[in-house]
Amino acid sequence: MEPPKMKDVLVLFSGKSEEVAANFCKKGTTEDAAWPVKDGAMTTEGYDIVTKRKFTDFQLHVEWMEPDMPEAKGQAKGNSGVFMQGRYEIQVLDSYGIADPGTGDCGALYGKAAPLVNACKPALQWQTYDILFRAPRFDAEGKQIENARITVLQNGITIQNNTVIPGPTWGETFGELKDPGPVVLQYHGNQLQYRNVWILPLPEKGADHY
Repeated sequence: MEPPKMKDVLVLFSGKSEEVAANFCKKGTTEDAAWPVKDGAMTTEGYDIVTKRKFTDFQLHVEWMEPDMPEAKGQAKGNSGVFMQGRYEIQVLDSYGIADPGTGDCGALYGKAAPLVNACKPALQWQTYDILFRAPRFDAEGKQIENARITVLQNGITIQNNTVIPGPTWGETFGELKDPGPVVLQYHGNQLQYRNVWILPLPEKGADHY
C-alpha cells in the first residue's frame, strides 16, 4: 500500500537502507539503526529500532512477513511487535490457524486485549497493520482523564475496535505517559521482515468552527 499523497505523511521506510538510519535509532542509544535491507524489506536483527521522531495521535501503516518456523510454537514462532509511543504493543506473531486467539497472539494488544478475530495469513506472505492510535488525555494539572485507545486493521480486517488501553503493555515507557513517544519495531530473537512503514501524525482535535 502506497502512503497517501499528503504533506504531513512521514515515510519511515520505503525500502532504502538509508531510511533505516535516517528515521530510526538503536533502542537505548542515539546510534543510527542498521537492520539489514534487501529487496525493499528490512530484517529484524540484534535489537529493537526506535523512531527518532516522537508522536501523540497518529495513523500508522506497517507491512511484515513471518518466517517459516513449522517446528516452533507459541511465543517462539516469529515473535515481534509494533509499539505505539514505545509503550503499547500490538503483537506480531505467526498465529495462523489459531481458532481462538488470546492476549498473546498476533493482533493482540499484548497481555490486555485479544484480537476480535484471527486475520493472520500463513508464513511467508506479506501482511499489513493499519493502526489508529489516540494517546491518553491529561488535564491542565497533569492528571490523566482518559485512557489511550487503539483501532487496528490486519489485512483489511478490524481486529481491535476502539480498544481502551488501561496502561503500558511493558515496563519501559519512554518518559511520562503525557509525553509524545516513538514507534518501536521489536527484535525478539526471530528474523521477520518489515516494509512500507509510514505514519500520519494527527491533531488531538479538529476545528471548533462550523
